[in-house]
Amino acid sequence: MEAPQLISRRQALASGLSDKQLRRLCHTGQWHRLRAGRYLNSPDSGLGATDRHLLLIFATAETTSDSAITSHCSAAVLHGMSTWDISLDRVHLTRNRINGGRLSRRVVVHSAQVEPDEITFVEDIRVTTPARTVIDIARSEGFEQSVALGDSALRRGVTTTAELREHLRRARHRPGRRRAARVLDFLDGRSESTGESRSRILLHHCGFPEPEVQARVFSDSGVCVGRVGFLFPDLGLIGEFDGKAEYSHALRGPRSPGQMVDAKKTRDDQLRALGWMVVRWTWDDLADLPDLLHRLRTAARAAARGHRSGYWTPTPKP
Repeated sequence: MEAPQLISRRQALASGLSDKQLRRLCHTGQWHRLRAGRYLNSPDSGLGATDRHLLLIFATAETTSDSAITSHCSAAVLHGMSTWDISLDRVHLTRNRINGGRLSRRVVVHSAQVEPDEITFVEDIRVTTPARTVIDIARSEGFEQSVALGDSALRRGVTTTAELREHLRRARHRPGRRRAARVLDFLDGRSESTGESRSRILLHHCGFPEPEVQARVFSDSGVCVGRVGFLFPDLGLIGEFDGKAEYSHALRGPRSPGQMVDAKKTRDDQLRALGWMVVRWTWDDLADLPDLLHRLRTAARAAARGHRSGYWTPTPKP
């Protein structure tokens, strides 16, 4: 099967289709209308939100003047950042002017000052740099969504904490600056997934101490038992978020699901033998927070009665 293609109305008419046929193709679901005059010659039912948004970005770029800069969540998608729980229904553009913002069904146009060094190119599209993008999101989106996005940017190495601090300084007179400052104070590029970022936020809001992220735990003989998602030294507690890609980077060679489960169990048993209590959770558990908190607090009480051996070392922030 050929990959879906982005087709303009002009191209469709040149190939022999009529406007009536175009409407019928869209009405029957064979094609998908992205915006006026731009179509996908395939149903979009098999596309994820990010892929649909990318197509919408490309369709918009074909009809947008060079003065428009792709920004906010659209820039985040182009830079490969996490856009968890951020609406991707509209393409976001920024024009370097004082006013003139507007909102339409498929496009949001922001008006704001953009410095030359805050613009880069992705796929020949003018787009705000990763650092500017993170700050724009942190000023305008929710705390959890902004942290997940900012963590992913630091994790992928597309920006640095120093760059983000500089762009926060530039935004000192813009709306949402204090909100963005709170986000930056919480970012941690050691979080390896959106689930880990959200777990950090929820545990913080529930009064847990700040964990050591991706710490390494060793036996008395210096053997590394494993790198753990969340380590609470004073509680004797280790937490692990189990996402789809958990352990994919740590296990060498192809492993079956059964082998992956066995590997997790073996490592958890080794950690418990050193006196640590281990609690695992998933996305479903994050949606049932009282039960997860009960498990964590129960494990912490049990750990307080035991004795730990071995040692651990922190992983520095990027």
